[in-house]
Amino acid sequence: MVQKEDNLRSKGGPLSSLPKSTNSESSQVEKDSMVVPELDPENDEGCIEYKWSLHDPSPQRFAQLVTQLKFRLLEGQGEAFYEIGVTDSGVLKGLCGDKLAASLLTLRKMAQELNAEVHVVREEKGLEGNVIEALVRHLPRTSEEYLDLRIAVAGNVDSGKSTLIGVLTGNGSLDNGRGLARAQIFTHKHELETGRTSCVSQQIMGFNAKGEVVNYSHVRNLSWSDVLEKSSKVLTFFDLAGHERYLKTTVFGLTAHVPDYCMIVVGANMGVLRMTKEHLAVALALKVPVFIVITKIDISPAHILDDTRSHICKLLKSPGARKLPVLVKNLSDVSMASQNIVNDRIVPIFEVSSVTGDGLDLLTKFLNLIPTRRNWSSAVTEPAEFQIDETFTVTGVGTVVAGTTISGSIGIGQFLYLGPDSAGNFTKVQVKSIHYKRTPVKKIVAGQTGSLALKKVKRSFIRKGMVLLDSGVRPGAVWEFYAEVMILYHSSTIRVNYQAVIHCAAIRQAAKVLSIDSQVARTGDRTKILFRFLYHPEYMKGDARFIFREGRTKGIGKVIALGEAVQSRTNHHAS
Repeated sequence: MVQKEDNLRSKGGPLSSLPKSTNSESSQVEKDSMVVPELDPENDEGCIEYKWSLHDPSPQRFAQLVTQLKFRLLEGQGEAFYEIGVTDSGVLKGLCGDKLAASLLTLRKMAQELNAEVHVVREEKGLEGNVIEALVRHLPRTSEEYLDLRIAVAGNVDSGKSTLIGVLTGNGSLDNGRGLARAQIFTHKHELETGRTSCVSQQIMGFNAKGEVVNYSHVRNLSWSDVLEKSSKVLTFFDLAGHERYLKTTVFGLTAHVPDYCMIVVGANMGVLRMTKEHLAVALALKVPVFIVITKIDISPAHILDDTRSHICKLLKSPGARKLPVLVKNLSDVSMASQNIVNDRIVPIFEVSSVTGDGLDLLTKFLNLIPTRRNWSSAVTEPAEFQIDETFTVTGVGTVVAGTTISGSIGIGQFLYLGPDSAGNFTKVQVKSIHYKRTPVKKIVAGQTGSLALKKVKRSFIRKGMVLLDSGVRPGAVWEFYAEVMILYHSSTIRVNYQAVIHCAAIRQAAKVLSIDSQVARTGDRTKILFRFLYHPEYMKGDARFIFREGRTKGIGKVIALGEAVQSRTNHHAS
C-alpha cells in the first residue's frame, strides 16, 4: 500500500521518522507520530547538519564550524537545521545538561558570525541524554535577502479559506464566527456581501528569526512595510476562489503565481466535495507540494469529522495521488512534516478552528519551519525574466505590471524587452520604480514577486502572459508547441481540431490540436499532441508544465519541443 519507508525520508531527516505503513485505514493517521532513536545517516548536501557535540571547540575548529554553517545556510537559502546530540550515522545519542547547553552556546556564537539567529525548535530524549533540534535563520540586511515563500490557498467554496488567512495574517485576533476575519482581506464589495472570494488576493505573514509571528500586535493590523521590517521570513498567501464559476481564476492563480506550496482547505462539516478534488488534482498535476487544513472543527460533530478525515486519507492514497497522509498532532509531527513535505511524498493534515483557535499553534509552527522548495540563488545569476500576471494604472506613476521574477535581477532604470505582442514582437522599455510587498525597493531578484512601473508604456499594450526579458537576450515567441499529455477526463474522444484553454505559467489562451500521435485520445490516455495558439504567439520554454481544460475536460502536459520562433523585431517604444 505504501512504498518502502527508506524512500520517504528526507535527506538527512529530522528528529522523527516518517510513519510505518499499516493495513488498517482507520489506524493509519493514528500512527503518524512515531519517534525513533535513529535517523538516516547525515547527508553532505542540504540544510540539515548533525552534531553530537559542539562544546569547547578550539579557535581553528570554530572557524571550520562557521564555514560549515555558512554552507548549510546557503543550501537552505537562509535557513539551516542543526540536530545537536545526533551522531553522523543518525543515532540520537544525546548530551548531558552542561555539554548540551555549551553546544547550544557555541551554535549561537557561530550564527552570530554570519548575522543569523538560533531558535530551539524542540528537545527530545536520546540514548544518553537530550537532543536538541535548532533552527538557524539568516537575518536579512536588504530586501533581496528575505526568505520569501508563496502559498496558494485552495478548496471548495465556504470551506473557510479566507477566514483562515484572515486569522493567520491578522493582528492575532480570532474570528467571531460571523465573517470578521475574512472581511479584513476581501477586496470587492460583492465579496463582502456574499462572503465568497471571486479574485486572487494576497496577504503576507512574517516570522522573525526566533520563529515568532510579527503580524500579531493585538493592537492594529501592521502595514506590509512594518511586517517586512520586522521579519526574516515572509509567507505570501494567495487566496483563490472556491466556486466552480471562478475555476479558471483559481487555475490561473496556481500556474501564474509560481507557488511553493498549496494549502487545501476542507470544511470539517462539509467533507471532500468536487471542487476540492479539482483543486487537489491541479496542484498535484503541477507538482506543487500540498498540505491540508481541516477547518470548522468546533462546529463539526465527531463522527462527521472522522468521516471527513477518512475520506481525505482515502483520496490521498488513491492511484491518482499516491500520497501518504500524516495527521499532525504534536511538535514532533510538525518537525517531521516540515522537513519531508519538499519530497512531495507526504501530505500533512492539520485540524483547526478559526473561532476557538484549536490547532492554529501547530499550523503556525509548521509555516515557520517549511523550507524553500526552489534553489533561487542559482537563478539570480541568469538573465532577467519577469512573468507578468497583472497590470494596472496608478495616478501620477503610470502603467504598473505585477508578477514574479523567474530569474536574474531587475533594478531601477534597467532596460528590458516587453512582449510578445499580437505579432510576436518585443518592445524595449525602462523600469521607473519597483515595489516589493508594497514597499519601495531598488531591486528585486529571482524568486520574489513585485510591481514594476514602466516608462512611456500604455496599459492597453500589456496583457497577462507577457514577460519582461533581459535586454541582452534575443527574445522569441511561438505559435505552436509539441507536448506529452495525459487526459484526466473527457466525455468522449479528443481528435484533431479540438480546442481547449492552455494554462501555462501566466499564459491563458485557447489552442487547437493540430495532430495526435495516437490519432484519438480518451480519459486516462497518455499521448503526444501538437498544439497551436488561436490568437497570438506566446513566450514559452521547454519542459514547462501546463494544464488544458474545456468545460469539464481536463488534461495535464509537459512541453517537449517548441515550434519555430516568430521572426520578431524589437521596438524601442510601446504604443
